[in-house]
Amino acid sequence: MPDTSMPESLATTAARLFATRVTPVAAAAIAADFARHPGPKHGLVVAVTPGSPVLDAAIDALAPDDTLTVVAGGATEDVRDQVRLAGTWVEKRVRVVEALADVTDPADAVLIASPLEGSADEARAQLETLNKHLGPGGVISVSVPAAPFLAGGAGEELARQGSLFGVGTDVVLRSVPPLRVYRLRYTQAETALAERLAPLARTSSVRLTPTMHVDSNGVVAAALCVGAAVALRKHRVLRLLPALAALPVAAFFRDPERDVPTEAAAIVAASDGKVLSVERTRDDRLGGEEMLRIAVFLSVLDVHVNRAPVAGRVVDHFVVDGGFAAAMKPEAEHNVAAYTVLDTTRGTVAVAQRTGLIARRIVHRAPVGSLLAKGERFGLIRFGSRTDVYLPADRTTPMVSAGDRVVGGETVIARWTS
Repeated sequence: MPDTSMPESLATTAARLFATRVTPVAAAAIAADFARHPGPKHGLVVAVTPGSPVLDAAIDALAPDDTLTVVAGGATEDVRDQVRLAGTWVEKRVRVVEALADVTDPADAVLIASPLEGSADEARAQLETLNKHLGPGGVISVSVPAAPFLAGGAGEELARQGSLFGVGTDVVLRSVPPLRVYRLRYTQAETALAERLAPLARTSSVRLTPTMHVDSNGVVAAALCVGAAVALRKHRVLRLLPALAALPVAAFFRDPERDVPTEAAAIVAASDGKVLSVERTRDDRLGGEEMLRIAVFLSVLDVHVNRAPVAGRVVDHFVVDGGFAAAMKPEAEHNVAAYTVLDTTRGTVAVAQRTGLIARRIVHRAPVGSLLAKGERFGLIRFGSRTDVYLPADRTTPMVSAGDRVVGGETVIARWTS
């Protein structure tokens, strides 16, 4: 009889290496929308196995008035034991059931604890079933391997649903394999909810210190520099160029934590930089009404992460074609720009991310339907650029002047007057 132990061992090893495992970092990304909700809220966690990090993240997000339903299938008793060991406080708020048929309460958030698998049809059917358990404006958070050859049909279906109903994605590199997390909202959320939400954490950013991260774009860019240095290792002089560039490139994409003012009337800067102008203007793309526009120039030394100046719901996003004049010059008003339009409880607010002489790439991460908390990250512009904040002229008063330095998410650039 032939010895088959070696092939079986190799197959087992390969299966273990490529098996999808949700790490605590990925679990935090899946639970992020549930965690930012101030409550009282109800969550539904499905496809749970004993020791699930997604269940742990959901429990960590519970507030005193919150509740959680957990669907554990054949592992129901083991998961109940896990909840029981978490203490009386958790046990009172978490109900473990065997099947979706036992779920009765509509959920503000549905968390799928295991990466979605199977064909596109199977993934679509599962999402349709879970959608029935969502309350108005609720979100389904689900992951799939980031690599298309591992994601298969489920990944294709999630990409399709994300383009139709997505309110954000996150690529989590610190998972095995890396995962892409989708947040799907099938019904419109109330604009007022945005004012109560905490800013959504971007877990794909790499944390360096408790107050400093590097955006995922910076991680990729620095990795490319290091890769180029390795490829040129035989050329002692040439390899130094990309090697020395890796650190400043990563530093350009730094993403610090910010203390966002809690005052309801405060409107904060959308970016770091120098105020170019504070003026009243009209923009037909925003309805033609008189707006207060505060323009800020970002040099290559400024933090380039952009933040929402107010809390609101994204109702439109569009790109305007144009030139690439230096961002500090008046002609930059006609540069290529990406407009994000927010519906707020006090009126329409817009942020225009404008390219500059060097900046040619705008990153936007707030699809239509997203809820943005005040000060929440929603994108970035690569290298020198400009951001324009448009506010209702008759309901706001500026708090900065041309030449002032502002800090994104912290500096109060204007206040609501009504």
